Amino acid sequence: MAPKILCVAEKPAIAKSVAGHLSGGQFTTRAVNGNQYVKNYEFNFPFRGPWANSTVVMTSVIGHLTGLEFDIRFKNWQSCRPIELFDGRITEEVASDKQAIAANITQQARYSKALFIWTDCDREGEHIGSEVRNAALKGNPRLEVKRAKFSNTERAHIINAAHHPVDLNERVVSAVACRMELDLRLGASFTRFQTLNLQPLDQSLEGKVLSYGSCQFPTLGFVVDRYFRVRNFVPEKFWTLQVMHTRDDINVTFLWDRHRLFDRAITTILFERCLLAKKAKITKLEKKPTSKWRPLPLTTVELQKLGSMFLGMDSQKVMKIAEDLYTQGWISYPRTETDQFDKGIDLQRLVGKQTQDTRWGQYSQNLLDGAFRQPRAGRNNDQAHPPIHPVNYVASHALRPDEARVYEFITRRFLGCCSEDARGESTNVSLAWGPESFHASGLLVLQRNYLDVYTYDRWQSSQQLPNFLVGEEFEPMEAKMSDGETSPPGYLTEPELIALMDANGIGTDATMAEHIAKIKDREYVMTQPRSGARTATATRDGNTGRGRGRGGRGGRGGAHANGDERGRGGTQEFIPSTLGVALIMGYEAALSQASNPRTVQGSTNTTTPHTPQSTLSSPALTSGASTAQTSPLSSGSITSLAKPFLRKELEIKLKDICEGRKGKREVVDEVLEQYREVFILANRRVDDLKGAVRRYVSGVT
Repeated sequence: MAPKILCVAEKPAIAKSVAGHLSGGQFTTRAVNGNQYVKNYEFNFPFRGPWANSTVVMTSVIGHLTGLEFDIRFKNWQSCRPIELFDGRITEEVASDKQAIAANITQQARYSKALFIWTDCDREGEHIGSEVRNAALKGNPRLEVKRAKFSNTERAHIINAAHHPVDLNERVVSAVACRMELDLRLGASFTRFQTLNLQPLDQSLEGKVLSYGSCQFPTLGFVVDRYFRVRNFVPEKFWTLQVMHTRDDINVTFLWDRHRLFDRAITTILFERCLLAKKAKITKLEKKPTSKWRPLPLTTVELQKLGSMFLGMDSQKVMKIAEDLYTQGWISYPRTETDQFDKGIDLQRLVGKQTQDTRWGQYSQNLLDGAFRQPRAGRNNDQAHPPIHPVNYVASHALRPDEARVYEFITRRFLGCCSEDARGESTNVSLAWGPESFHASGLLVLQRNYLDVYTYDRWQSSQQLPNFLVGEEFEPMEAKMSDGETSPPGYLTEPELIALMDANGIGTDATMAEHIAKIKDREYVMTQPRSGARTATATRDGNTGRGRGRGGRGGRGGAHANGDERGRGGTQEFIPSTLGVALIMGYEAALSQASNPRTVQGSTNTTTPHTPQSTLSSPALTSGASTAQTSPLSSGSITSLAKPFLRKELEIKLKDICEGRKGKREVVDEVLEQYREVFILANRRVDDLKGAVRRYVSGVT
């Protein structure tokens, strides 16, 4: 009798896709009692080794099969003090809505020789695989357990994964188990602490759970920090000089090498010295080749940032669509930190699948005809998945509109990676006028190359400079002295927030979108369409002439976004609610050093009390700050819950578990002790937290 192999995927759609590939489309489908979504697919497949010519049952879970729960004694919020949850007994239990799925795995394992786990090949998938294993071993303790390593659902890739199974990575399983335990203990203890203490203070908080998360709060902290920097910004006046000249019917503007000065008198003196010199002289002329580099292969973080920037979707929506495209077999696994393609991947074969498209098909053919270039290699490789790329072609009309847009972006990015850099020629001219130096630049794009397919980048020729000669002198046709004011940074956009989270180790590429969604769902922040006015430099233009005009450029402190402005209409910026500000500012006050207590404001800046209609109101602040950009969150204290230090340290320790340098229990104990100190201090100074809620949420001084 042929041996029976039980295969379990992480999602029903993946189970069906894998079953289709392994069976050649010839399988029998059976329903699973108690769950309408999970099916059992039965077929034969020639595994290698001892499982040759096996009978296979392919089924699935739906995400995590189990979860951690506190013992019954700790479940009632009034049954214990929140700090007791740091040490309260917890158990791992099958979720109530997953009982039928677990029972199906246990039942099928009884008649199986081996278990093949087909969960996603990331940390979370490894732990889900261990949950599947535990359920299967209940039915058959002698079961041999293997896992399939795969990064897309293309047929050849799936068959190769079936032929080359590996063992579960127990270190990764331990790291996820560590994170899950800490998330439960810390989340429950701080959530109960702040909910029980703050909920009675304002009617708008009645019935509201004020949740805490060790990733959630630093994410909120970034938003609050930028909010205060914007609202407390004090503009500074500056002055600058410009020289204009016309040659060969081309108007050229020479910009001041000093850029600008913040002293009007000195600028005026320098300008008058230039005017006395009358003639200006070309001191340097340089023409040289230049390039705009093609993009790096696509990572999850970049997909989330650029999806928000160019497609007008929030990161959670982008990732949901990417997951669906992966499940349908159109793209590779969308959760990856890798920005370099393995040299063993046949990229030209993947390019060839795109030749049938009416928009980029001819470009793809040109790559195959000799224009193909091996993609640039970034610095990151998670050793698990390749960069995100299309694995099969699908016409846009076969997808939902938003799916088509995400697929198009991923495909164009991939084709751009396989292209030549854009080529051009830059011209730089230096001008001396009296004691001052000026410059002008020009760009001529000669070969667009990757820009023809990756339309999200922009690199355009500027007006060409006339043929100046080194040493030639001329009397400028126009000059002006302009004034302006520095502008504040913009409120945080989602791409900027994701970049901050990534740089500071808050969450993983797979969870950042979830943390952002959480602070929105909890009404700690709100979003609004980004206004371009805030990022533009405030200037005033007046009369111009040979003498003195009014105008200016630049803007110190302005958070100018890089890149193309197309697609920005959907970019949202984050504004903290009064509740979000109160939580961050309250903890900052409570956790500051007792020897140097902070006020609720956290700085010398003043606040204007404001009574909001709800916790979604935005706190009203004056701009009477003592410096150009100030934030009350400038403290570098490692005990701050608004700063990333504690969570970043945890992520480092989780990596240590994955690499065998630490054990799960060691890390759990270390981290709990760190947060226990924070909790005790916050509890001791809970009046600071309450004061922040009264001030920001209730508007009581």
